[in-house]
Amino acid sequence: MANERLRAALLERGVTIGDLATVTEVDPKTVERWVTQARRPYRKHRYAIATFLQVDESYLWPDALTPEQVTAAGESEIVHVYPHRWAVPRDIWGRLFTEAKREIGILVYSGMFLADDAGMIKLLGDKAAGGVQVRILLGDPDSPEVARRGADEGIDDAMAAKVRNALVLYRPIRDIEGVEIRLHGTTLYNSIYRIDDQFLVNPHVYGQPAANAPVLHLKKVIGGDMVTTYAASFERVWEQARPVES
Repeated sequence: MANERLRAALLERGVTIGDLATVTEVDPKTVERWVTQARRPYRKHRYAIATFLQVDESYLWPDALTPEQVTAAGESEIVHVYPHRWAVPRDIWGRLFTEAKREIGILVYSGMFLADDAGMIKLLGDKAAGGVQVRILLGDPDSPEVARRGADEGIDDAMAAKVRNALVLYRPIRDIEGVEIRLHGTTLYNSIYRIDDQFLVNPHVYGQPAANAPVLHLKKVIGGDMVTTYAASFERVWEQARPVES
């Protein structure tokens, strides 16, 4: 029985058996057995392979990690915990977005603290113009989920109004290639801000605005699955959301 996930990862990235043998410093026949016979490499080799292929170790070998190892790796993904979103230093947002090389993702209901910052809007536009994929998910102002969030926070229709305001504020970058804005109608348990392999996750608290809720600063670590969990959540909302018409 072959390890089809490992085989597919090699094919997708144009990596040969010989390339992987060089990276792991083992005989090519050993690497071939990892692929064709699903032999499980030693932990150090699994880590080297996952790092080289930029794939989660748990994806290539789902049963290889013990619960203790997964827990330890997950704890290593936590860079910092802030008690409130407003306690996150302003320069953190700017620095992370500036450092983005591949993608920036924003999943919120309105995210007015970003949309109302002209410098941040320009930064997002500049990053997209430079080849970074910028995806912004805002709550559908006509959806029951946005209405419910407004009621929960005690601001009622003001939540939908904030979303509509954010759409106007994003107008200067909406036509830039690489920027895509969609509206979602999901119940958000967290606002998610994605910058390559780093995430700022803002859990929602009933009856409190998102600014008062904590923020987790996470960074992907091979073997950890916290970032993977939030990334999958972002993608699921993205797939179900509808594009904003220009």
